[in-house]
Amino acid sequence: MASLSLLLATNLVLLIFSIFNALCFCCPQDQKAALLEFKSLLVGDLADNSSADVLLGGLETWNSSSHCCQWSMVRCHARISSQEVTGLYLYNLFPSVVLDSIVSSNVLTPLFRIRSLMLLDLSYNSMQGEIPGTGFANLTNLVYLDMKNNSMNGSIPAQLFNLRHLEFLDLSTNAIQGTLSSNIFGLKNLKQLILDENFIRGEIPAEIGNLKKLQKLSLRQNQLSGGIPLSVLQLRELVTMDLQKNMLSGEIPNGIGTLVNITTLDLSRNSLKGGIPQSIRNMNKLETLQLEDNLLSGEIPSWLLDHRQMKKLLLGGNELTWNNNISIVPNCRLTDLSLRSCNVRGQIPVWLSNQTDLTFLDLSENELEGTFPQWLVELNLGTVILQDNKLTGSLPPQLFESRNLSVLVCSRNNFYGELPETMGESSSVMILMLSSNYFSGRVPKSISSIYRLLLLDLSNNSFFGEFPTFGADSLLAYIDISSNKFSGDIPSAFGRDTLMLSLSENEFSGKFPQNLSNLSLLEHLDIHDNNITGKFPAFLSQLSSLKVLNLRNISLQGSINDDLSNLSSLRILDLSNNKLTGKIPSDFGNLVGMIVSPTILSTLSLPREDSFANWIKFPDWTANLKKSPDLIVNWKKSKQSLSGWSLRLCSFLDLSNNQFSGEIPSALGNLKGLKLLNLSYNILRGNIPSTFGELESLETLDLSHNHLSGQIPQTFAKLQQLNTIDLSNNNLSGQIPEGSQMDRLNDPAIYANNSGLCGMQIQVLCAEDLHPPPGTHDVKEEETRLFSWKATAIGYPLGFFYVGAAMYFIGYFNSVP
Repeated sequence: MASLSLLLATNLVLLIFSIFNALCFCCPQDQKAALLEFKSLLVGDLADNSSADVLLGGLETWNSSSHCCQWSMVRCHARISSQEVTGLYLYNLFPSVVLDSIVSSNVLTPLFRIRSLMLLDLSYNSMQGEIPGTGFANLTNLVYLDMKNNSMNGSIPAQLFNLRHLEFLDLSTNAIQGTLSSNIFGLKNLKQLILDENFIRGEIPAEIGNLKKLQKLSLRQNQLSGGIPLSVLQLRELVTMDLQKNMLSGEIPNGIGTLVNITTLDLSRNSLKGGIPQSIRNMNKLETLQLEDNLLSGEIPSWLLDHRQMKKLLLGGNELTWNNNISIVPNCRLTDLSLRSCNVRGQIPVWLSNQTDLTFLDLSENELEGTFPQWLVELNLGTVILQDNKLTGSLPPQLFESRNLSVLVCSRNNFYGELPETMGESSSVMILMLSSNYFSGRVPKSISSIYRLLLLDLSNNSFFGEFPTFGADSLLAYIDISSNKFSGDIPSAFGRDTLMLSLSENEFSGKFPQNLSNLSLLEHLDIHDNNITGKFPAFLSQLSSLKVLNLRNISLQGSINDDLSNLSSLRILDLSNNKLTGKIPSDFGNLVGMIVSPTILSTLSLPREDSFANWIKFPDWTANLKKSPDLIVNWKKSKQSLSGWSLRLCSFLDLSNNQFSGEIPSALGNLKGLKLLNLSYNILRGNIPSTFGELESLETLDLSHNHLSGQIPQTFAKLQQLNTIDLSNNNLSGQIPEGSQMDRLNDPAIYANNSGLCGMQIQVLCAEDLHPPPGTHDVKEEETRLFSWKATAIGYPLGFFYVGAAMYFIGYFNSVP
């Protein structure tokens, strides 16, 4: 009996197994073939990339010997006799791809044959090309489409808005995602670097109103223009609308309040105008309203604070006005509030003291007065931004005892006094900006104990004494202590991750610190106007990441090391007002950062692969903070302050007021990205290189007060951007070049104290115009001279005849007795 039962059980198992094999719950062969073809195309696009072997994580499971439903990143749904592919999680497949390896959107073509797809995630892949509208039109079952953080371009295809089952659509942040390959900067003969416009542009199609089931729409950080189409008002299921960081214009649709299910509405950083629509009052579920950095105007409606669900209200950076006289009793419990530049006056609003959930507060760029209130300290905020107001008094010591405080920005106010010794207890502080106040005294040594500190700006105050020492394990990346009264040796003990170091306009003395060479990631070094002595530091050529180097007026001596030309990223070099001697290195013509146009370089992130800049990510709102110090340059005959984008768009070389001798290297003509070249007040001799006519971006050129001779090169006529020039106090001679731009540079002081210049600019005729060489008469002049002789030969007899006739007719001859 037992053996019979065992036999029946075995037969039953075999029967079930045979039925299972007959049904074969595996993906259809056509879908499997499509996925393998996709992999093949993708690997083909990356075939030339040396890093391809470490990319494509998870695709190694895709092979012809297994069922595709068992593959990584593939999800299937069981049918009666098979499992159809319904989901592909293809995000972040090749995160390390750089710009010299392009993955085209054409690789998606095979996937469009999988019509059962309901979910497709292609985010974070640096994929380039247009969004294939025709292909997506086949995926009529698609519910979820995520293509954020790629490099797609062109307009949004209208076919996407025919996918009527779509509930989730994210096309955000489509721009250049990679970094320039480091080998690009080894190309010393690089003339031009052209990058495609890899972003989604055009208008938001009116067909978007077809997506009646859409719940999340994110098109942020692209280049979309035009207005917000009225058809979005048909998206009644919408919960999130994120159109931040585009170029949208026009007004916010008045009826936007009909989208009553919205919890997040983000329209910030566009060019929207008009007022805040009254209909927003109907959005009872609204939790986040972000309208920052537009052109909105009018009074901020107080009913915004009546939304019980409101958590984040960010309205700064518009032309909106806060009613300072209104009595506020909010019904909401805010976590984030920005009223930056909203004309908030008087003291910091007291109604904020009841907002106990508040973690982020930005009241910068207003007309606030009074002191830092104690109740604000007790709120234990994480971020406090009060810059550009009229606040006064000292900072409460308890402020630095908070365990929540991560950002404190109080720059450009009237605060005074000393910093509390307790500030080292602020273990959570990451950004501390107190510049342009009246703080004084010594900076507490405890500040070096703030382990998480990333950005420190104490510039433009009255601090004195030695600056505290930071350990090698410090995370401090941005340090600006310029324009104070710090003394002693130049501080050089900073963490390995330091990117920016500004120590200018202090009273530091001694020799240039050798251990600055340990800051291998340093990009910005500014020590101008101190009392440093000694020779030009040779180790600076080892700081391969340097982009800005300002050593103006610190009494440096000796010659410049030729190796400085190895700094391929350097685009601003100011060594003026020192005692440097020797020749200007001809290798300066190889400074790639000054060859490539800064307008191209400034749009890219150029960190090394192990750079701290690869992982330090400040939030979006920090774009409104000045994270880089002003750079004072002698530009266009006056000292000018450059910061932010102005600084990133400029390329300068200033070697003026030194003792450089010899000839000007013709190789400097390679620096086509230069906007300023100043070699004045040296003892340079010889001719001005004709190659200077190739400096196509040059706006300012100063070669005055040298011993230059010969003619001004005629190639100067090609300098179309040149608007400031000084060639005075040299030994130049000959004709000043003429041209559309050179003709406008007609101030005689530009050319004063030279031995023999002439030209229309200074209204001095050249010798060849006064005394043409023999045999070089102008044809027209010869014809004019010939005509005058003919006129004389013919004119005398005719004139005599006419005079005689006239005298006869008036009776002259008859009157003779």
